[in-house]
Amino acid sequence: MTLLHAADLRLSFGSRTVFDGLTFTIEEGERVGLVGVNGSGKSSLMRILARAAEPDRGEVQLRRGATVTYLPQEPEFAEGATVASELEVARAPLRAALDAHAALSARLAGEADEATHARLVDELSTVSERIEHLGGWDTAHEARRLLDRLGVKDWDRPVADLSGGTRKRVAIARALLTRPDLLLLDEPTNHLDADTVDWLEEEVDAHRGALLLVTHDRYFLGDLVDRIVEITPGAGVTSYPGNYEAYLAQKLEAEELAAIAQHKRERWIAQEVAWLRRGVEARRTKSKARIVRARRLMAERGFTAPRVAELQVAPPPRLSQVVIEANGLAKAFDARAVLRGVDFRLQRGERVGIVGPNGVGKTTFLRTLLGELPPDAGEVVVGKRTKVAYHDQQRTKLDPEQTVYEAAGGSPPGQTGQDYVTLGDGRVALRDYLDDLLFPPTVQRMQVKALSGGERNRLLLAHLFLEGANVLVLDEPTNDLDLVTLNVLERLLLQFDGSVLLVTHDRYFLDKVATAILAFEGDGRAIRYPGNYETYRTLKEQAEAAARAEADAAARPAREARPAGADPRGASSAPAERARKPGKLSFKEQRELEGMEAAILAAEEKKSALEAALGDPATYQKDGAAVAGMRADLEQVTGDVERLYARWQELEAFRSGGA
Repeated sequence: MTLLHAADLRLSFGSRTVFDGLTFTIEEGERVGLVGVNGSGKSSLMRILARAAEPDRGEVQLRRGATVTYLPQEPEFAEGATVASELEVARAPLRAALDAHAALSARLAGEADEATHARLVDELSTVSERIEHLGGWDTAHEARRLLDRLGVKDWDRPVADLSGGTRKRVAIARALLTRPDLLLLDEPTNHLDADTVDWLEEEVDAHRGALLLVTHDRYFLGDLVDRIVEITPGAGVTSYPGNYEAYLAQKLEAEELAAIAQHKRERWIAQEVAWLRRGVEARRTKSKARIVRARRLMAERGFTAPRVAELQVAPPPRLSQVVIEANGLAKAFDARAVLRGVDFRLQRGERVGIVGPNGVGKTTFLRTLLGELPPDAGEVVVGKRTKVAYHDQQRTKLDPEQTVYEAAGGSPPGQTGQDYVTLGDGRVALRDYLDDLLFPPTVQRMQVKALSGGERNRLLLAHLFLEGANVLVLDEPTNDLDLVTLNVLERLLLQFDGSVLLVTHDRYFLDKVATAILAFEGDGRAIRYPGNYETYRTLKEQAEAAARAEADAAARPAREARPAGADPRGASSAPAERARKPGKLSFKEQRELEGMEAAILAAEEKKSALEAALGDPATYQKDGAAVAGMRADLEQVTGDVERLYARWQELEAFRSGGA
């Protein structure tokens, strides 16, 4: 049954037409991802569907009696609102249903007429179903569970006093508690840490109503949606059945059918599909049963290649042996220790992702490394040739009153500025460079404050990449970027001839880009893990399981743990190998630990290559006799990966215990 139908929508701002003739439908219970380049009107469309804004033309029809909840990128609250009052707003439909149930129950108790009694029973059954749909008979416990998991503790605190991240968490809890027929989420993962994003994905997946989602989190689009609607400026919307991977596969097929497979700006699709096919196996994927039909439809409609932002980096100077090092770094605010004895070394060519809960000190760590904050203890050593470009998540380097051209480094009218930029082996006019970044001359004359969040982020990245830095320090660089620009940024970082430090909640981004993870756990300390985000999660889960097992063993009565024939004083009468106590690593072990990351990555790459080969039908056609050997190799390298992880944990635990 159709839940929502938008017909012939048009929206423009001044001379700029955002979309025209836009028409699409959402069915009951459907999960839809809304994608498109920055500035294509995704957030504007969400506001129109939520009745928070009006289109210039067209109409939106909602099924009678259906409810809609809208979570904007920047949540809005009534003046004087508290956390508790916002939750009461969310529970208002449930409270009304409970009141109706109580009134019907009272009428039933005194109703003697059989026909009226039967009618009231039917009404009571309907109201009971409504109560169950809204979350059950008592949502106070559910509200507290949501807020506790989101890290919101002070229920009586005014929302205006909360940080931006905490306000977003309150808005998320409010939206989830309403249990609407249609949930509209616009970039719900912004301002959340990666662990909370994992949790939110599970909560949204449990939502029983329909979902329309705007997000740059490609794991959300892979795990939660069963259809993707793409807005293309000037071309309306195109619907793709399936999740993110299915969407890419269909676009790739359509691209090939349209004979534009060689178009250099569209290679991101093929690269993305290839990475997904050899990527993390544990990720859930939705059914792709309708892809064949969709491909046929796309072939009939034709395919228009969207323009892609061409981010480029000015040539960086060569790094010295020392890039950035931190030794015993400590930092506290009032009585709260944010950093406690943090040791860190950034090496040439590394791309280190920094993760941890919000407020744990990730940005403080970056600012201390860069000298913006003095450490309370410890030291930071910066290499002589190290040149840093810093992307702060507040984008403070952008002046909202400047034009786009001026913010990129160009000269204001009548003044001399940087009207040419050095890229590769030559110089390019700044206007042409901005045009390649999807800022045409008309937009270059606009003020920065008129840009969308994604456009501002793209402009800041473009400006930073022109600085000729050999170390990129990026704090939440993925916020608000469209999927295509994200892929361009990933490819740029993978090819960057320097080092990268980045804070991001984008798990997919970290899986593709990071060579190591620095995890802040909340006690002021940081643990370094080799590999990408999925490797970090695996190692962390293994370490936590080992710690639980050790705690369980320690909790057992001593007599149960004592083996047969053991000396009652605690010394075993049978020869046994004693557990090694934590201490300082030997020189050989230290060298082994330093090379462990490279060994794990090499084994993982070999494993991925074998899995890709065995999953390719061409392998069996070319040399079927070699398949058995490849399977044996895969089994061996899988065991090697597991042994390397175990050895890394052993050495790291020993080193940490002796620190």
